[in-house]
Amino acid sequence: MEQRFKSLSIFEFQARFPDEGSCIEYLADLKWAGGYICKKCGHRHYCKGNSPEDRQCTSCRYVESASAGTLFHGCKFSVLKAFYIVYYVSTNKNGISSTELSRKLALRQKTCWLFKQKVMKAMESSGHLPMEGKVEVDETYVGGQDDKAIGRKKGHKKLVVISIEKKGKGVSRMYARVITKASKKNLKRFMKDHIRPEADVRTDQWAGYKGLEEEFPNIVREKSEKKGKNFPDLHRCIMMFKAWLRGVHHSVEYLQAYIDEYTYRFNRHKMKEGIFENLMARMVEKPPYTYKMIIS
Repeated sequence: MEQRFKSLSIFEFQARFPDEGSCIEYLADLKWAGGYICKKCGHRHYCKGNSPEDRQCTSCRYVESASAGTLFHGCKFSVLKAFYIVYYVSTNKNGISSTELSRKLALRQKTCWLFKQKVMKAMESSGHLPMEGKVEVDETYVGGQDDKAIGRKKGHKKLVVISIEKKGKGVSRMYARVITKASKKNLKRFMKDHIRPEADVRTDQWAGYKGLEEEFPNIVREKSEKKGKNFPDLHRCIMMFKAWLRGVHHSVEYLQAYIDEYTYRFNRHKMKEGIFENLMARMVEKPPYTYKMIIS
């Protein structure tokens, strides 16, 4: 933890984490960076536990491992391979599928899929940095072709609301959420979670945005025109996301998790340094995420 990665290539990653012990030590440094506090009694003093990186409370004798209470909790395979999954998911420009992770790490595809779901859980937006300035919002359907779906009828597709923040000539950030329908209630909840009230918001003339002036006084509703002509940057981002989803994951069953993965990397496309560290810190901060929680 004493030095930041200037350029975390695969060779530097392998040098930093050559074995299981180095990974556990890194987790312990992250987890207790602010000091040790016993989860059972709140005591602040500890001694070594069953292994070098465990902490045993000197008051109640409770032993806690470096992975306990984190997204690494209950990991059924090598922590070193778990680190590799976090590395590949965070640093690959277009992400990586569980099938490819299985091939690279000699693990079962389902095992890689499950742990990658945990990594994507850590990629969820914290909501601490809502969009500001020029913001555009629209909804779209995501999924395969459905000939029976007409107009705004989604068929087997999923409805997603997407927003982008524009700075200069480009798009600086984007957020998205799966919603059941494009109602005022759902759209307002999403916008309040990700957009500052004083932002200059542009949307199309869909009825769901009508009446949001109280929460967003600078909102403007315009005609989208054919193929989103009035919202070229927003629709370009939508098309890029759909192309990425088709190319890497080919599925919309766990769409929100894939959205979180995509937007996490998109919003950090200029932050090449430290993206692995950032995600690792999130993995340690998040509580355990079980298989039952994922499939529910």
